[in-house]
Amino acid sequence: MIEKVIKDFIGRHGLIETGDRIVVAVSGGPDSLALLHFLHVNRKEWGAEVMAAHLDHMFRGEESYRELLFVKQFCEEQSIGFHGERIDVPRIMEAESGSLQEIARKVRYDYLRGIMKEVSADKLALGHHGDDQMETILMKLTRGSAGMGRAGIPYTRDFPPGEIIRPFLPITKKEIEEYCEEHGLSPRRDPSNDKDDYTRNRFRRVVIPFLKRENPLAHLQFQQFSEEISEDEQYLEELTRQKLNTVWNNTEVFSALDIKGFLAMAEPLQRRGINLILNYLYKLRPSSLATIHIYDVLGILRGKSPNASLDLPGGLRVTRAYDTCYFHFGELATGQAPYCYQLKDDQPLTLPSGSQFVLHDSLKDIDGSSSDCVYLNREDIALPLYIRTRKAGDRLKIKGLQGTKKLKSLFIDEKIPRHLREEWPIVTDSKDEILWVPGIKKSIYDLGEAGVNGLVVQFKSNHLLGGS
Repeated sequence: MIEKVIKDFIGRHGLIETGDRIVVAVSGGPDSLALLHFLHVNRKEWGAEVMAAHLDHMFRGEESYRELLFVKQFCEEQSIGFHGERIDVPRIMEAESGSLQEIARKVRYDYLRGIMKEVSADKLALGHHGDDQMETILMKLTRGSAGMGRAGIPYTRDFPPGEIIRPFLPITKKEIEEYCEEHGLSPRRDPSNDKDDYTRNRFRRVVIPFLKRENPLAHLQFQQFSEEISEDEQYLEELTRQKLNTVWNNTEVFSALDIKGFLAMAEPLQRRGINLILNYLYKLRPSSLATIHIYDVLGILRGKSPNASLDLPGGLRVTRAYDTCYFHFGELATGQAPYCYQLKDDQPLTLPSGSQFVLHDSLKDIDGSSSDCVYLNREDIALPLYIRTRKAGDRLKIKGLQGTKKLKSLFIDEKIPRHLREEWPIVTDSKDEILWVPGIKKSIYDLGEAGVNGLVVQFKSNHLLGGS
């Protein structure tokens, strides 16, 4: 019965293909030993070649070395190709930072990848089973994982130069033990599996037995849940990426999110959108980052306060400035120094931000809509013209209004984020009279398109906010 369940699972998911070369990671315990035996005795069914790889981490001295010898002897008796090595992981830990489990896992996978390359293997088979799947999903849900993070152990994943497969996910630990007994296998036991020092062991010894008493086939329900949520999340994630690309702008300095556009997305996509942004920004996602943090970010975006901030794990800060939300490490700044450039006839001027100005002699040379232009009379201004950043005390004679207005007040009224004000381009004449604040307001010097015999300053940019 157990053999049929495993073969059906392998066939349904295409885990093994004709002619595969399979390396089985074997610790010597029941799971990996049963997997090695099962794949070996059924190898001819797939025309596959099966071999074993064992790594002694040297944590338990002579005891772990005897496990290596045990696996080697088992392979010799069964005529299975064997690869084994001892690596002093405790010594590596002294030189590197990280937890015991993280370093041991990295060393183990590096070793297995090396064996796969050496023998030109297509698959690396691991002995994770249905109980492991239940434990993993429950631990993730308890920890507060979101999106794809709620899915369990994948039955396959890329692992260059091949892929990892897990044929035992549809069966339980008890069924593996029964398989070992039926085929006369005498696996070794790791004493650490009986300790409650690790979270997984506590789930294994307390929670899983309770669930199995409620439903002996609970492991199959968890496996189905994992597969369905993976498929659903892949679809929703792709849909989220498409929507997010229209409202999220990522630069070398910060990531900016258009709040109005983002909130127009469906709520399920909003949650996944924040998760995608966080996954992108964190080089290594902090273990302390949980679903609650995603809802904290959504709280800022959906809140009524125009200015708010939030500190996330790992030094990431979320800052709302009116209708834009920024994700940044360290202080929020553009990184651009003040500038002042002369604008010359028909010579495009490109600013550090990528924005561009062009000075034309007539309307016919303009490329673009009139909303990106200001029309000037030569007699009303002092040439040459300049493009500069703001100065203290700047005032603008706004078209259609009496008197002048402080540029600082204009930025506040137009809800321009503080850090963007320092780089915002301003068009002036040689007497430092402000003629135009692109994307915000035009001055009394603008003639509109009626001034066809005057000068035209054209502005091209996708980065400014507001209107003209």
